[in-house]
Amino acid sequence: MDRLDERILRELTRNGRISNVELSECVGLSPSATLRRVQELERNGTIKGYRAVLDKQKLNVGFIAYVSIGLSDHSTRSQHLFEAQILLADEVTECHNITGSKEYLLRIETQDLAAYKRFHSDVLGELPQVNSITTMVVMESPKDER
Repeated sequence: MDRLDERILRELTRNGRISNVELSECVGLSPSATLRRVQELERNGTIKGYRAVLDKQKLNVGFIAYVSIGLSDHSTRSQHLFEAQILLADEVTECHNITGSKEYLLRIETQDLAAYKRFHSDVLGELPQVNSITTMVVMESPKDER
């Protein structure tokens, strides 16, 4: 990984649909050299994939929250059981095992507050591994580079 690879990655992060010719102009390499580098970054797993950035409002997502979860049991088995259930929940768009007083941080996206309340009660509240749930509602996102 050198400075040219870093520039390629920065440009692809900004615009994953940029053409190879445009990318080569941005980084100052020939199109063939740029393509070889991108292919190598894909091959070695540095670039894992490309995604579309979606407009949540057009998808009827009007409520976003980050939820910290404390488990009642700190065993590996308990964590695996919790994670298996979370993987099934479409409302959970991110799940992170974290350090601190809680074990997990989830990003939850639902249509509205009522839908979140149902998810909170019917899914999170019913998981036997869950000891505590703390919800932080997203009011606005002035920077979101996911």
